[in-house]
Amino acid sequence: LLACDGAKSLVRAELGLEFAGKLFEERFLIADIELKADFPSERRFWFEPTFHAGQSALLHKQPDDIYRIDLQLGWDADPEVERQPENVLPRIERVLGRSDFELDWVSVYTFQCRRLERFVHDRVIFVGDSAHVVSPFGARGGNGGIQDVDNLGWKLAAVLKGHAPEALLSSYDDERIRGADENIANSSRATNFMTPKSAMEKILRDEVLDLAGEMPFARRLVNSGRLSVPCSLAGLPLQTPSADAVLEPGSPCKDAPLRKDGEDVWLLNQLGDGFALLSFGSRPRIEVTDIAYIHVARPEEGDLQDVTGHAFERYGDGMTYLIRPDQHVAAAFRIPDAAAICAARDRALARP
Repeated sequence: LLACDGAKSLVRAELGLEFAGKLFEERFLIADIELKADFPSERRFWFEPTFHAGQSALLHKQPDDIYRIDLQLGWDADPEVERQPENVLPRIERVLGRSDFELDWVSVYTFQCRRLERFVHDRVIFVGDSAHVVSPFGARGGNGGIQDVDNLGWKLAAVLKGHAPEALLSSYDDERIRGADENIANSSRATNFMTPKSAMEKILRDEVLDLAGEMPFARRLVNSGRLSVPCSLAGLPLQTPSADAVLEPGSPCKDAPLRKDGEDVWLLNQLGDGFALLSFGSRPRIEVTDIAYIHVARPEEGDLQDVTGHAFERYGDGMTYLIRPDQHVAAAFRIPDAAAICAARDRALARP
């Protein structure tokens, strides 16, 4: 049973399982409005603006003329009172400086950065918000759930088809708990920057913002939510260690522009949905049953060409990689041979 039933998971409650972690004592108003406007597509953040004194505010452009506005309220705010239209509309008018919009949806939320101790409980596997929750900064909730599915899907398929033992499913715990912990850590840091809880946190935040206008180093410290990326699985059991890999086993694959049959394509789109052997430069082709072979060549030297040099820079000339179905590196080889590749694939499938 895959429990994908959200932050208020009934399956989790039925099993008597609870989250561990941190509940932030902060409330935000979130409102979706319909508005005809030509605002830029990027997110806008305000820290202690005149229209919302002492608090933070966010504006996100969404499809179909919908804009999402988040307004920090403080822990003492009454959610029922704050979500009433007569209180919401004046706040939004102060943000926009206009009133020609329609209120589409409104809610009040609190931040949580918490997770289950384990995600696999016998034949029940928790996925997405049923397993872990984070604050909204950095889009780590939805992306974390997709990364869960990417990790679990191919493993579950391999077990159901008899290609791997059930022990493979236990690796979902190790790998996705690492991902969840990384998301929780980054989300917590962003939340502390957005809504500082101590005098020193506020001083640091304000000084960073003051310096960011002129100092490039300070701009890198502005933390309005580092966007979610897949975590590295280096050092976990399914990966075969390598001492000289350019891209370490466990790393998520890096994309790069390529040329194929005269058309511009992307490397990740060439990998398929199974195991793949990804080779760079002048290497003899190695045939391994049930593993796709993908060769990236210099310009004018093969069917799949790195015309920009980015792929060779990111993976290394002469390197060969075994890629998992979820596009993480399972193993890396300077001098590959079929036996070593098969052994790495067996390890990635938790075969004894």
